[in-house]
Amino acid sequence: MRAALVSGAGIGIGAAAAKILGRDGYHVVVSDILAAEGEAVAAEIRVAGGSAEFAMLDVSDTAACSALIADIDARFGSLSALVANAGIAPRAAYPIMTDEKWDEVLNVNLKGQMRLIRAAAPGMVARHQGAVVCVSSIAGAVVGWDDHWHYSAAKAGIAGMVKAAACALAKDNVRVNAVAPGFIRTAQILSEENSLGPEGLAAAETTVPLGRAGHASEIGEVIAFLLSDKASYLTGQTIVVDGGLTVAL
Repeated sequence: MRAALVSGAGIGIGAAAAKILGRDGYHVVVSDILAAEGEAVAAEIRVAGGSAEFAMLDVSDTAACSALIADIDARFGSLSALVANAGIAPRAAYPIMTDEKWDEVLNVNLKGQMRLIRAAAPGMVARHQGAVVCVSSIAGAVVGWDDHWHYSAAKAGIAGMVKAAACALAKDNVRVNAVAPGFIRTAQILSEENSLGPEGLAAAETTVPLGRAGHASEIGEVIAFLLSDKASYLTGQTIVVDGGLTVAL
């Protein structure tokens, strides 16, 4: 059975992607620091007839990332699919941006994805197969976000990392791509403390050509496509999924 690891899979886009991959026949390793939520996602996949397990994972921990992927490689030969999704988005910009806030977000959102790709690459290369999808954002990859300097920097960095990783791994038939979601109705964007909140999202939806925010499952389906053989000639790309928002700006 093909194995897929999804980081940050307890809620939001990660949870949606994990469920879709379970539907598509992968054994899904649902990883997160949110144990109850992650266990619930894995259980939902199993109830639906899929195969899944939960693994606690903090992507800021290099040893933990390496150990989890080594365990998956030992049991399944190697990962077939990696979804590097885990991230945080606390509000911070001038004048409240500190070194500590900057480092925390870059360590999780950008370096955390690098840790997973670095650990997964040897097994994928050895088997001459594998696909990686990193979750970026239009905030950074395409546009800015005024009160999230660190988040925008990390998400822009993902696009560059994906290009470099794709070039490095292409000779071994390992593909690396990213998705850059726009306004997606998740707990993160509905947070008034760190994002738009319900009223802000309602206002933002009026700027989207398709007239609404996206659903996490709509991003999950694009992720599943990028991991599949249907995207076998696609690598090094960041696919914007935003209801037409950025092309209409």
